[in-house]
Amino acid sequence: MAESVYAQSGAGVRFEWGLAGAAELGRVCAVLVVVDVLSFTTSVDVAAGRGMRVHPFPWGAQADDYARRVGAVAAVGRGAVTADRPWSLSPASLRSAPVVPDLVLPSPNGSAISAAASATGHPVLAGCLRNAPAVARWLLSQGYGSLDAPIGVIASGEQWPDGTLRPCVEDLLGAAAILDGLIDAPGGLSVEAAVALAALASVPDVPAAVRGSASGRELTERGFTADVDLAVAVATSEGVPVLRNGVFTPHPPVIRE
Repeated sequence: MAESVYAQSGAGVRFEWGLAGAAELGRVCAVLVVVDVLSFTTSVDVAAGRGMRVHPFPWGAQADDYARRVGAVAAVGRGAVTADRPWSLSPASLRSAPVVPDLVLPSPNGSAISAAASATGHPVLAGCLRNAPAVARWLLSQGYGSLDAPIGVIASGEQWPDGTLRPCVEDLLGAAAILDGLIDAPGGLSVEAAVALAALASVPDVPAAVRGSASGRELTERGFTADVDLAVAVATSEGVPVLRNGVFTPHPPVIRE
């Protein structure tokens, strides 16, 4: 059966937005990269870099029950951190919280998309501004990016109050930073991926753009400037968290603290 026109056939590197975009590209791509810069994927990079195994989970009250079933600790929302529950969707909290072997990390965007994408059986990577070059190098080193093994890069986006997708600056730039490292992929970039990549050339100061975006300003006004600072530390991480069998683990492996 012929691919859907929305599958961006004929390209080794493809780009889409949100849960629906991940579902579409997940049917045809050999690997997906989920990008959620100001929350989930930066948090995964920080946690995995400290040796924690991260379980993505949709946003909701069932995270604690799931954590108990798999022998993990469940993270809480940014504003719900306590001395007993210091793990949250805040990358800064995960940088200072005690290391645990397994962490359930729910979020309404990147985590929910990652959990759904894992059902494809293909690897799913957590990409962000911090590890964009490392992610691109890993993908090419593993032979992805050809017409036979295409890559799907998914900008998670945010949500409007009614639950609809709100494309956002930070995830577009995070995805573009990964696409920048995939220019030489043998299958080439789709039109959608090339247009997303062009956003990077139009922004002379990526950290400033993310800080000045609606999402960056929102976190700063809520008192989470440290999270924004960690998220815009471009190309500072060599970790490549890969989701297999429902768990993100770092590549190369990390010796736990």
